[in-house]
Amino acid sequence: MKNKGRKTEVGVSLSRVLSKWGIASRTIATQWIKDGRVQVDGKVEKNPERRMRMGGLEPRRILIDGKPIAQNAWRAVLLHKPRGVVTTRSDERGRKTVYDVLSVEEHLACVGRLDLATSGLLIFTNDTQFAAWILEPENKVPREYVVVVRGDVQAQTIEALLRGVRIDGEVHQATRIEIQKNSRVETRLLVELCEGKNREIRNMFKSFGHEVTKLKRISFGGLLLGDLEPGKWRELSQIELKRAFPKAPLRKT
Repeated sequence: MKNKGRKTEVGVSLSRVLSKWGIASRTIATQWIKDGRVQVDGKVEKNPERRMRMGGLEPRRILIDGKPIAQNAWRAVLLHKPRGVVTTRSDERGRKTVYDVLSVEEHLACVGRLDLATSGLLIFTNDTQFAAWILEPENKVPREYVVVVRGDVQAQTIEALLRGVRIDGEVHQATRIEIQKNSRVETRLLVELCEGKNREIRNMFKSFGHEVTKLKRISFGGLLLGDLEPGKWRELSQIELKRAFPKAPLRKT
C-alpha cells in the first residue's frame, strides 16, 4: 500500500555536506550547526538535517563563524582494504577501521563500502562530485571482483545471475561472470557488477545455495588494484582518474 501525500526528501543533509567536503566529521559539523556557527545563503542554519542538493552547490554559499569555508586541496587515494577491517570512520565495537589503516590527517570520504570479510580496492577522496558520480547507479560504473564460493556453480546459475534475480523485492544482476576454476568443492569466478548494493554478490550466490568464502574487489571503472599489498595505499592523480573514469566530473585542483 502506497503512502499518499508522503514527500520524499531530496539532497543530503547540511552536516553531511560539510563532512563530504572534508571540512569536519559529521558529528562535529552537526554540533557546529546546532551551536549557530553555520550560515547558509546569509542566514544562520541550526538544523543539521536541512537538505542540500550537492549538484552545483558552491562552498561560498556556506559560512562558518562568518567566514567562507575553504576546501582542502584536491586529493584522492587508493587503499587495498584488508579482510577484517570495517568500512566506517569509527566502530562502537572497537574493531579496526579503514581510517586506522589509511592514517591520513585530513578528512577523506570513502567512495562506497566493502563489508568486513571483503578485501580489495577502495577509493578515498575529498572530491564529493566525483564520488557521487561514480556511485550513481545510472552511470553504470563497473566493479570487478574475484569470488570463491562453496560448491560447483552450474551454467544455469550463471545464466540466471546474468538475467537478474529478485531478492527481498530488489533485482540483483551481474553484467559479466567468468569461471576461472571449479570443482565439486568450490568455484572461483570473476564477477562484474555495475551497482554497489549491500552484500550483493554474497546474496546472489546464497540464493542458489553457494556460500561466498572469499571476495575481493580488483577494479573500479578503469582503476585497477594491481599488486598493491593489503593495508597499503597510494595517491591517485587526476590524470589517472580521468583515464579510469573519462565521463566523471573532477574538481579543479
